[in-house]
Amino acid sequence: MNYLKHFTVLFLTIITSSCCSAKTVITENTQAQTTGIETSTQTATEVLDIEETQTEVEEIVQLDTEIKDNVQTDYVTIIGDSTLYITQGKFVIDHSQWNELLQKHVSNQGNVNYKGFKADKTKFNAYLDMLSKNPPQDSWSKEETLAYWMNVYNAFTVKLIIDNYPTKSIKDIDGPWNQRFIQIGEKWYTLNDVEHRIIRKMDEPRIHFALVCAAVSCPRLYNKAFISKNLETDLDLLTRGFLNDPTKNEFSEDSIVISKIFKWYGGDFKNDGQDLIDFFNKYTDVQISSKAKKSYKDYNWSLNEQN
Repeated sequence: MNYLKHFTVLFLTIITSSCCSAKTVITENTQAQTTGIETSTQTATEVLDIEETQTEVEEIVQLDTEIKDNVQTDYVTIIGDSTLYITQGKFVIDHSQWNELLQKHVSNQGNVNYKGFKADKTKFNAYLDMLSKNPPQDSWSKEETLAYWMNVYNAFTVKLIIDNYPTKSIKDIDGPWNQRFIQIGEKWYTLNDVEHRIIRKMDEPRIHFALVCAAVSCPRLYNKAFISKNLETDLDLLTRGFLNDPTKNEFSEDSIVISKIFKWYGGDFKNDGQDLIDFFNKYTDVQISSKAKKSYKDYNWSLNEQN
C-alpha cells in the first residue's frame, strides 16, 4: 500500500531526528521554499500533499509530531487491523489480534472451534500476514523473540488444520510438519523448522507444554497470545498444568506414567546436572523417587476440537 511507503519515510525521519533536531531536518527541505512554516505543520503538509485522502497517513503524521515533541511517547502505525509499535526506534509486534481470536475460539481446556477460525479467516489471515512481514529484530530480547516464534508455531498449526478442515487428525494431512508454508520475511519454513531449528535452540524446555500439535494428547492450545512480559508466568502455568493433568501424566513416589513427549524430547529437560525426575519434582504435586519405575501413556492423535 502507498501509506506503508509514507510510513517508511516518516520512520527514517524519526531515526534521523535522534541525531539532530527535527527542526534542522525540516529546515533542509524548507530553505529552498522559504515558507517559514513550523516543523509539525510542514511535516503534515508534505505528507498530505502526497496522499490527501489517506486517513492512515493523517494518523501517522499526528503521532510523528507527538514523538518529536515528547520522546517518551510511543510511535504507533496501523497495518490493516494489526498494530505495530515502534518505541525509541525498536519494532515491537502487538499480538492482541491473535489473543482476541484465541479467546473467542479456544476453550480454557484448549479445545478449538476450527469452524469459528474459518469464519474469522479474514482477521486470522491478517494476523498471519503481519507475522510474515515482520520477522524478529536483532534488538529484541530473548523473551520477545521466543514469544514471537511460539505464536508463529501455534497460529500456523491452526492454519494448517483449517486449510485441510474437516479432518479427524493432523496426521491425516500429508506431511503436516514438513510442509514449507510459513513465510517469515523472505524465508519459508516448515513447522519442524520453527520448532527444532529455532525454538528448541533457545534452551527453554517448557516450550514443550506451550506448542501444540492439534491433538488430544498434545499440550492444550493456550487461549492467550504469548507476550514477553507474561512469558515466564505463562510457561510456569502451562508446565504445571500439563504435568499435573492425569490424562497426560500420572505420578507417584515410586512410579510414573508419562506423556511420550518426554520420550521424544527427554534430552531437553536434562541440564546443569539435573535429570528428568529433577525437572518433574520442580512442578509436580508429588515428590518422585529417582528410582521410580517409568512407562509411557498411549498418544491420542485425534483432533483437539470442541464438540
